[in-house]
Amino acid sequence: MKIAELELVALPGADDWPVLVAVVRTDDGLTGIGEVGMRGRERAAVGVVEDLRPLLVGVDATRIEHIWQVGFRSVFFPSDRHHGSVLAGIDQALWDLRGQALGVPVFSLLGGRSRDYVPAYAHVRGGGMDDVLNHAAELAEAGWKHLRFTAWDPREPEYDARRAVRWTVELMQELRAGLGDEIELLIDAHTRLDLAEAVQLCRELEPVRPFFVEDPLRSEHLAAYKSLRGRVGVPLAAGEQFVTKWEFRQLVEDELIDHARIDLGHTGITEGRKIAALCETHHVQLALHNSIGPVCTAASTQLTTALPNVSVQEQAHRFASQVGAFTSSVVLEPGRLIASDTDPGIGIKADLSQATAPQTATIPRLHRPDGSVTNW
Repeated sequence: MKIAELELVALPGADDWPVLVAVVRTDDGLTGIGEVGMRGRERAAVGVVEDLRPLLVGVDATRIEHIWQVGFRSVFFPSDRHHGSVLAGIDQALWDLRGQALGVPVFSLLGGRSRDYVPAYAHVRGGGMDDVLNHAAELAEAGWKHLRFTAWDPREPEYDARRAVRWTVELMQELRAGLGDEIELLIDAHTRLDLAEAVQLCRELEPVRPFFVEDPLRSEHLAAYKSLRGRVGVPLAAGEQFVTKWEFRQLVEDELIDHARIDLGHTGITEGRKIAALCETHHVQLALHNSIGPVCTAASTQLTTALPNVSVQEQAHRFASQVGAFTSSVVLEPGRLIASDTDPGIGIKADLSQATAPQTATIPRLHRPDGSVTNW
């Protein structure tokens, strides 16, 4: 089973952002797909595929680890975020092919079920205080036990961090009082805060008992998490911007986080399960980041179904068995994702007749009151 063709396409998904899909075809007629996590640099991703194609076409598609090593180490410079996310999509597609060839779901290749279902959390819409509270109550009533909120500024795209901290603390207090202790509250700071602001947010949230505070700091300077860890008492989560085990190493080995935010659209399954094993040795739980499309949802559910140290998986988008160009066998119920026992591969199919050339997505841009840049 050799790789005969490799391409990158855009396919309609559940929202306005097309799903960026790596398509791998073999000489015996199988087609595997995987999702590329990159947003905002799609044409760069096309260039990476063009560079990788002569290295991978003709290679045995079952040599998944070898292909990852070739893709990552085939040039002098290590493959960083944008290159790594393309490898991640290709890697998912290779696992999809392997499962199809053997007639089994990918989780069976990873050791079988560790759980009957994967716990999942929903995003709560932004807006005014009453809008957020009402939507949270609706989701809780529907059966969602984990709800995610952004530490956002009501005046976005202007973002004043101290104003956002005050608003978020007030919102979390209202939510805890209204929803009770059975609903878990997850707060995502989206790497927008500096250390002093992150400390303030985390310490003021301690009485609310959040499930975790995610990405309170930027990912470029991980040593800052050591300072934060020693000054706050809430569980911390980070990692959605990383693509390798080496990037996770300091946070995990120094036990600076409680939940690792692996994103298979950046790491792929091959690297993702290595990161998961590293996390298990340090009692770090996995809270998979999954904010893009249905292919990443399917691949993530295969991995988390097989792993022992999973706390919760993100489910940003509602989806049915048919979404855009995709037909999925993953079952979504309020608060849980269930992988099919019978559908081979990663559990999703794509109508490739709807494919278009990838175009660069428009990314929201935030700014401070003085006009300077802050993270989205």
